[in-house]
Formats: sequence, structure tokens, C-alpha cells
Amino acid sequence: MSQVVDLTKELIARRSVTPVDGGCQELLCARLAGAGFAVEQLRFGSVDNFWARRGAVAPLFCFAGHTDVVPTGPLEEWHSDPFSPEVRDGVLYGRGAADMKSGLAAMVTATEEFVRVHPGHRGSIAFLITSDEEGPSVDGTRRVTQLLQERGERIDWCLVGEPSSEAVVGDTIKVGRRGSLSGRLTVHGVQGHVAYPQLAENPVHTLAPALAELTRREWDQGSEHFQATSFQVSNLNAGTGAPNVIPGELRARFNLRYSPVQTLEGLKRTVEDILRHHGVRYSLEWYVSGEPFYTPPGELSQAVGDAVAQVRGSRPALSTGGGTSDGRFIAPLGAQVVELGVVNASIHKVNESVRLADVDALARMYFNVLVRLLA
Repeated sequence: MSQVVDLTKELIARRSVTPVDGGCQELLCARLAGAGFAVEQLRFGSVDNFWARRGAVAPLFCFAGHTDVVPTGPLEEWHSDPFSPEVRDGVLYGRGAADMKSGLAAMVTATEEFVRVHPGHRGSIAFLITSDEEGPSVDGTRRVTQLLQERGERIDWCLVGEPSSEAVVGDTIKVGRRGSLSGRLTVHGVQGHVAYPQLAENPVHTLAPALAELTRREWDQGSEHFQATSFQVSNLNAGTGAPNVIPGELRARFNLRYSPVQTLEGLKRTVEDILRHHGVRYSLEWYVSGEPFYTPPGELSQAVGDAVAQVRGSRPALSTGGGTSDGRFIAPLGAQVVELGVVNASIHKVNESVRLADVDALARMYFNVLVRLLA
């Protein structure tokens, strides 16, 4: 079995449910130190991070990723222990197999090979790894990038190992992501008896027309590179549990995934204007998970496209779809950011898996990127 698959299995075997790292970073740091990297272990709160760098001059190419994984879900639905990697019919199963321990293994083994072949490479190579990507994303990549800014360290190119592919490894790469704006809404009413509605104020009824308008609204048509903005309710709770009581309060959580044609203030203003228009008495807390970013065609996207084509014979499609990634913290540093990883069909599911051939192919793609940019 290949080195990259062996390392993937070693990482899967370490229980690293966010924000716990489970020893994954210790393993990776040892491998990188052996390849000539200066390694800084950076712990913020309960989150483990590390910044490893080989070289002191520009341009700086950075691999970014995370060692944490999401919870397993119902163990009885797994066909094997999620933290005991198992290969069946050329497929590797385990939590993190696709998101993103195979990506981490491919980064490290590709870099080891590149450094062996090109010990005097130009520029610098770095790794920015966190155990907080699947969690609140406060003490992970966000904090490390703040530290890099304070020190004046500039990343020129960043390749994030998130599982970007749809059917075959390398068929799609991400060159940007939509922004994410969430709201925690409380609708205030007056509790009362269902038989005397005139003496109460039902927050469910009050919100319904506003919610209908928010969900039907065409926020925009997107842009050349971005899907249209979408509004989704994720949680809605009201009631005392009794069938004869009008609730006095309703709580809702919602999210807007938005394209760069929108602004944060414009989105907030529109939502609140609609609530007020329908006479909703409310309190609203806003949370910004990340603003949209886009990497236009340039050296990095060209190198990644060429590297993929060399392995699979065709160039990848460029996409900005999907959720957020830690690229949202790195792009504001002025870096070109591209995401390339394995197929994402099984991520966050039970029986998460990755094809062994895809793991090997991804490592070759990463090696080719390094050659094109730094050899």
C-alpha cells in the first residue's frame, strides 16, 4: 500500500472530533520537521494549530487544512468502526477519510517527495493546520492568520485540501466561496388561551407572512462566478407543549449564503425591513461566519489546473459552490486561494469513504502543483 494511504489510515485511527486533535498534528509535525520545516505549535483555547515553514523568501506557497472531524453519528449504522480504518474493494472507510485526512496525507507525502527531488527549490513552502474547522472556527485558522498578519508574513498562494471533487478526484476545484450570514431571531408575542385569541398575540401567526416573503424573495441572480443568494431557516421553535396555550415567544435560526453582489449591511437591512413591514415585534442577533471571496485566474489556478490535467487528462471545472471553508480567513491576506481535494459525496455521513486510487492521484496532483510553482 502507498505511503499516502498508510498516512491517511494513521490519521483516521486518531480520534479527533472537533476541537480535539487526537495526536494528528504531532504526527504531521514530526514528518514535516524531518523534511526541513521549522514548526510552530500554536494552541489557542482548546484548539491545536500549527504553522510550519520551509524557506524564508517569497513567493510563499501554503497548504491549509484541518485535523478535526465531525461526530460519527449512530455507530450502529457504520459497517466498521469509524476510527479503525478499513479497506474494502479498493475503498478506505473511516471518519475523516474524505474530510480531510486523505488531503492532509497527500499534502505531506507530496511535499516530502518534492523536497527530496528539489531540495533547493525557490521560494518557501508552509503548512497552516487547525483542529477547529468543523467547530466554531474562532481559535483556529482565523487566529493563526491574525498572528501572521501581526508578524508581516504574507502568503502568496494557498491550496486548501477540502474535498472539492464531485464524481472523480480533480473534476472540480473551488476558486471562491459565498459568504455566510446567520441570524438568531426572537419574535415576541403575548401568551394566552387558544380560546381567547383576542387576549393574546401569537408570534407564530405574526411571523408567518414575513417568513413567507423572506423565503419567496429572489435576492439576486448571482454573478458570473457565484450562485444566487439563498435564504434558509434552520431552526424554528415555539409553544409550551400544551395544546391549548398560545405561545408567548418564537425562536428561529436562519442563514443567508450570499454572493458578492450583496453587502452585509444591505442583507441585514432588507431582512429587518420585511419584519417591520409585517408588524413583527422582534429581537435579532447577527453572526457572520465569513465574507465571500474569489480568486480570479492567475498563477495558482493555472498551476492547479495544469497539475490536475497531467494526472487525469482533463482540466477541472471551476466552482464557488458549497459551504464555507477556512479559505475565507486566508484570502483577505491577499493570497490566491484554490481548494482541491477528493470526492465529497460521503463527507459528514456514516460510512465516510475515499477511493484509494483517488488518494494516490491527489498526492500526485499536489506534487505537480509544487513543481509548477516552486521547482
